[in-house]
Amino acid sequence: MAERVLLAGCGDLGLRVAEGLKARGDEVFALRRHPVVEDDEAVRWIQADLTRPETLSGLPDGISQLIYLPAPKARERSAYRATFVDGQRHLLYALDTTRLERVLLVSSSAVYGEHHGDWVDEQTPPAPLAFNGEVLLEAEQWLSAQPFRSVVLRLAGLYGPGRLQWVERLRTGQAQVSREPQHWANRMHIDDAAAAIVHLLALSEPQALYLGVDDTPLPLDVLYDSVAALVAAPFAAQGAAPAGVGSKRLSNARLRASGFCPCWPDSRVGYSELLSSQVAGS
Repeated sequence: MAERVLLAGCGDLGLRVAEGLKARGDEVFALRRHPVVEDDEAVRWIQADLTRPETLSGLPDGISQLIYLPAPKARERSAYRATFVDGQRHLLYALDTTRLERVLLVSSSAVYGEHHGDWVDEQTPPAPLAFNGEVLLEAEQWLSAQPFRSVVLRLAGLYGPGRLQWVERLRTGQAQVSREPQHWANRMHIDDAAAAIVHLLALSEPQALYLGVDDTPLPLDVLYDSVAALVAAPFAAQGAAPAGVGSKRLSNARLRASGFCPCWPDSRVGYSELLSSQVAGS
């Protein structure tokens, strides 16, 4: 049966999710702060601000699935909390929930701390190193306490079209990477992330938590060197490890076991295809 789905936040990832929902025959509404000129075949747009509850009146009735994936206005604690904690609460209080069957919160692997390259999965206790992980964990905990069936998808670092800024720094010799100590990186192609969201919404008995990541964690210097070779750039110089992230290898075993199969299981292949497309397009 077709679902009536609301996307709370609809940027690059949300638009890809909307396309997947449309393909399965759902009716899709998307809420965002900035106006959209007109509806299109995939999305019926709603202009509202999750941080301003007075703008959330008149939401559509009969929403059966809610996907919460907004973007904060700024990278600071107050903006994150207003968006993910307060905004989530504002929306669920304003929404007609009589038919709401499932809420999916898009969170982040930032809720995990430093694991010195060890494997991390859904059973690993969260211990965020920075405010973004702390706020997202608070949002997860609030949602889990509500009387709605909910699923949390903790995404790793997304890459895809338009997300190649660090490659340009490689080309110009400005990139740095931690080689010693080695820092593990975890990635997921944005199209795989969108497909994973649609997949989890379709499961009849999903678990409460999944990690969204590809099959192949990589030392960050290995990923950088692989991409440098693709673009004939110099290898990145030694630099500091990313701050507030922690070195770990994320496991997608639970997501895989649910029946999901990523199209890009190794980010080296994904980046190769992206860069080939970029060259062909130019």
